[in-house]
Amino acid sequence: MQLAQINIGRILAPMDSEIMSGFKNNLEKINALAESSPGFIWRLKDENNNATDIKVFEDEFLLINMSVWENKDALFDYVYKSDHTSFLAKKKQWFEKLKDMHLALWFVENGHHPTPTEAIERLEYLRKHGDTPFAFSFRAKFTEEDLQEYLKEK
Repeated sequence: MQLAQINIGRILAPMDSEIMSGFKNNLEKINALAESSPGFIWRLKDENNNATDIKVFEDEFLLINMSVWENKDALFDYVYKSDHTSFLAKKKQWFEKLKDMHLALWFVENGHHPTPTEAIERLEYLRKHGDTPFAFSFRAKFTEEDLQEYLKEK
């Protein structure tokens, strides 16, 4: 199995505004970094090579980011141990602080590219139930075996 992730954020202003220019101007670089990172499999993108124009929420300021990785360590290394950290450090310049959990991880079959609907369901599940093998945060240490046991119990 592989690891999928959803990360949502609410931008402070329209994407074409001066406030969002630093974010928008670095998207190509940060997406290229993800795609060249060890363990990267897939990411949600449109014809502009990013997901900022993919609207899955009624709130047009909510953006979705989704990707699939070989495992949690590969995703963690990209997010917290690569040049992505400098981008992450500027998050407050472009995004509101969300009250609810905004990131969820879950296992997917090899080759499966989750849909935004599937990803949002996992995020909602995590918000409602906390960390479980079905949907979890970086803090959790679940395995594929934990997921199989969890699904048997359901």
